[in-house]
Amino acid sequence: RLMTRTGGKNVAVVLSGCGVYDGTEITEAVSVLVALSRAGVTVQCFAPDREQAHVIDHTKGEPTGEKRNVLIESSRIARGNIKPLNELSSSNFDAVIIPGGFGAAKNFCNFAFEGEKFSVKEDVENMLKDFRNADKPIALCCISPVIAAKVFPGCSVTIGNDSGTASAIESVGSKNEERKVTEVCVDEKNKIVTSPAYMYGDAAPHEIFDGIQNMITETLKLIKE
Repeated sequence: RLMTRTGGKNVAVVLSGCGVYDGTEITEAVSVLVALSRAGVTVQCFAPDREQAHVIDHTKGEPTGEKRNVLIESSRIARGNIKPLNELSSSNFDAVIIPGGFGAAKNFCNFAFEGEKFSVKEDVENMLKDFRNADKPIALCCISPVIAAKVFPGCSVTIGNDSGTASAIESVGSKNEERKVTEVCVDEKNKIVTSPAYMYGDAAPHEIFDGIQNMITETLKLIKE
């Protein structure tokens, strides 16, 4: 099974599919899982059990017209060890991590389609509020921080230096802190940790990993002993 440890911290990783254009960005997801494993953390992956917004042919960047399920697609990354999002409760975990990829902006919210007028899926919003109300840290990277910006107005996140996305974050009442690809933004008040990852589209895979490793390190520091 996936990354089981005895004792120590328990962290949930919420996936949005499999593949950058319609699901979870795979390098980011793997970076999260490796960083958590290296820290000796017990990990459980989750995903919503519902249809994706659409399916993209990654060789062409075009919709295929197929229908695919977010949970089933995400199970590819989790090596089959995954649970439906509606089974995730903050009472069983110390933190939650949401990697990026367009799935976060298409399957967790509709930012990819609506821009500043976007809304967050109810199950995702409820899950994030559950962790926030329990005073447990939330980490997001790449485009995923826009979700936190919407759900928790007034919070600080980073999506790097993309002006359009930063403007959308400001429009919903939150703040974008510009960071480099290997850097993180820590909102200690709200216990939200973010890193730009592939918002820097020309970044090298090791830079994505380094930024996410730093994000995980800072997230684990916020867990109450």
